[in-house]
Amino acid sequence: MSWLLDTAPSWHYAGVLLACVLVTLPLELALGARVYRQPRRLLLTLGLVGTPFVVLDWVAVGQGLWWFSERHTLGVNLGRLPLEELAFFAVVPICALLTHGAVCARPWRLLRWRR
Repeated sequence: MSWLLDTAPSWHYAGVLLACVLVTLPLELALGARVYRQPRRLLLTLGLVGTPFVVLDWVAVGQGLWWFSERHTLGVNLGRLPLEELAFFAVVPICALLTHGAVCARPWRLLRWRR
């Protein structure tokens, strides 16, 4: 497994985010999570959740409290933050919303359980 980690280390962060999106996408398509079908609601949620964390990240990096490895990021920065970090604040809430939406949709209610 170490060969996978060493082949393209600059894609690590982006790869994990992509995997999160790919794993949860079927929740929208097959299980009816209805997250992407409500874009205004999604954007409002991302703005409310992401904004304070982006600000905190920005300040923390500026004060040297933490940093991002250039080895494990693509090298595309928007100000102080790498693109992957900004994407993180969209991907993680979307995955959480998809999971919540799928649970609330209760697709298993369509199954007939036999006793």
